[in-house]
Amino acid sequence: MRLHVLAAAAAFAVVSVGRVSGQDFTVDTTGAGALIDEAFNRSEVMQNLQYLSDVIGPRLTGSPAARRANDWTLQRFKAYGLDAHLESWQFGGTWTRGPMRARLTAPRAHDVIAASWAWAPGTGGVTITGPVVRIDATTPDSFAAYRSRVKKAWVMTRPPALVWNTDGPPMTAADSERQRDFFRTVFTPYRDLDSTTRARMQQFANDLPYLLRRAGALGILLDASKEHALLNMSGSPNRILPLPQIAVAHEDYALFDRLLQTGTTPRLAVSVSNTITRDSVPQWNTVAELRGSELPGQVVIVGAHLDSWDLGTGTTDNGTGAMCTLEAARIIARSGLKPKRTIRFVLFTGEEQGLIGSRKYAEAHAAEADSIQAVIVLDNGTGAITGQALQGRTDLEGLWRAVLAPVARLGADSVVNRNKTGTDHLSFLPYGVPGFNFNQLERGYGHTHHSQSDTYAMAIAADLKQAAAVMAVSAYELANLPGLIPRGDRSAPTPVQAVKVSDSLIVKGTR
Repeated sequence: MRLHVLAAAAAFAVVSVGRVSGQDFTVDTTGAGALIDEAFNRSEVMQNLQYLSDVIGPRLTGSPAARRANDWTLQRFKAYGLDAHLESWQFGGTWTRGPMRARLTAPRAHDVIAASWAWAPGTGGVTITGPVVRIDATTPDSFAAYRSRVKKAWVMTRPPALVWNTDGPPMTAADSERQRDFFRTVFTPYRDLDSTTRARMQQFANDLPYLLRRAGALGILLDASKEHALLNMSGSPNRILPLPQIAVAHEDYALFDRLLQTGTTPRLAVSVSNTITRDSVPQWNTVAELRGSELPGQVVIVGAHLDSWDLGTGTTDNGTGAMCTLEAARIIARSGLKPKRTIRFVLFTGEEQGLIGSRKYAEAHAAEADSIQAVIVLDNGTGAITGQALQGRTDLEGLWRAVLAPVARLGADSVVNRNKTGTDHLSFLPYGVPGFNFNQLERGYGHTHHSQSDTYAMAIAADLKQAAAVMAVSAYELANLPGLIPRGDRSAPTPVQAVKVSDSLIVKGTR
């Protein structure tokens, strides 16, 4: 491996990019061989990932484990020779998962695989039993028609997800289109409406849990939308729910729906104990630097999120990205190479609740935006990096092809104009900072993502060594470019704030 990777990198010395928005860039790749050698032959990524996953465990933002992860990564960065510290930001309240049991009591007894949604209340540990109903709650009018049916019932507001049996026949083109339509409806339900109607429908969606509580519903049931009884999870202190919301394994959710369709009413008994605090609490991002030798005031940010959901141990989302970021720092520090610009490694928290930690970081460092060369993030599982998504910056295609040239033989040379969503690089774009999230091999990420199977057993060592190498090479080359990358378009950053619920639904005297 040593000879192979060194030979791969030695094929390049400098790569001319040509003109990028009026600037000439030459990518100096002479350090790539040493970085790749360090990444593949003296890797520490798996031992760090194992400790983070198995010893510290899941790192829900606001939990003691999240702080332990901050402290541990702080010490790991320092052990690798970096100047490291924690930067605090305020988080809107904590949520702690307690014991839960869900059981079908009619038409037969059956333990249901389910988990409480985050930032939703429980039942106070009391078992609450009621019928399951499915209603159409897509519009205010459709909800009004069904409102009388939800009292003292567990409520399904959507049909079962289109989860494909991967052991059966392959999808037809019609099956694929039907599935795409379903998920477009779920994730972007108002995309074809005018702005006024879209705002009205979004407000109705914000209000729906409160409308259900007012109508006497016991709680909301969601389809986890994964096969083989895998669960799904989300939630945020910016949208604290007023009644229990339960993610149910797809197989059980589909069972409830079939029973209802054939005239049999399921009855469900649920006991949940959760704890919610509403006072703002401090959280932390772990920050570490390798100071630049010539332009220390200019910075390349390498990042990932350290927090996770709590059904598994947060290995692939995003322990892998966080530990590859830590490993990229180790690789550059141990290589002896001296970047011209400062390389800053940031492990964000609060990502799973809406990119909050990175948004707070970008806001706090807004005055530095014009001196940030770029932000590069890893946040799509254990898979090897395949290349870079340009995030609309097609003017930088040539630059990224040159940056990735030394890792082409590692399979990381694809450059595509793709807009990546839901990752921390997005927090920097409103400030004009070029921000990117690497593309990766899938490696079952759709299964492990937010589920109880997101554990160390799913990590792939060879892929993570490769990913850490690509991150280190990219960061070092960006730090040594002759000039700053042109700024992107600026826009007003979206403020971090709670979802607005209609005043008429808020009980006076409560928070």
